[in-house]
Amino acid sequence: MARYRGARCRLCRREGEKLFLKGERCYTNKCAIERRAYPPGEHGRDRRMRVTNFGIQLREKQKARRIYGILERQFRSYFKEAAKLPGVTGENLLQILETRLDNMVYRLGFASSRPLARQLVLHGHFEVNGRKVNIPSCRIRPGDVVSVKESARTMVPIEHAVETRGGRNLPDWLQANTKTMQGRLLNLPTREAIPVTIQENLIVELYSK
Repeated sequence: MARYRGARCRLCRREGEKLFLKGERCYTNKCAIERRAYPPGEHGRDRRMRVTNFGIQLREKQKARRIYGILERQFRSYFKEAAKLPGVTGENLLQILETRLDNMVYRLGFASSRPLARQLVLHGHFEVNGRKVNIPSCRIRPGDVVSVKESARTMVPIEHAVETRGGRNLPDWLQANTKTMQGRLLNLPTREAIPVTIQENLIVELYSK
């Protein structure tokens, strides 16, 4: 299964902001963007780039892809699906991204970062409505219950994530129980309830050309 295997701090530096790809480590001053707040590469510090509308739209799309850990082909297919749904295309796109199983595991506090959530799902440590699911892109529907398998509840990464962030700062469209290691999607999130700094209208403009 294809995925990005390079240095994650380079992605944050390229976008010029923290994307929190390493979980709690991104909150410390050891994050690379705190020490080198310029694009990576030999000429990153001295690079002078003329910013165009296309460039702004492209960077926003790249930022969204990197936050959710999705490659270009799949991201484009998500956009096409969002464009066919009723309602606002940008909001539909974010709803699709937010209801992926790996993102749900991260939001519920069962993993400290999305890459770790993806890995835990791939290894079969989570269940949806009582059935094991090992597909990170599996879509969760309102009313579905995501739970940690009983055999995985004592795993160090999961225990640590639950202790540090489990059940805290949950969006109002999610419900979590750290004692039973379960979470539920109550309803599809509205744009105002999705805590990401993405200007989805720029992505819509980019793909609509």
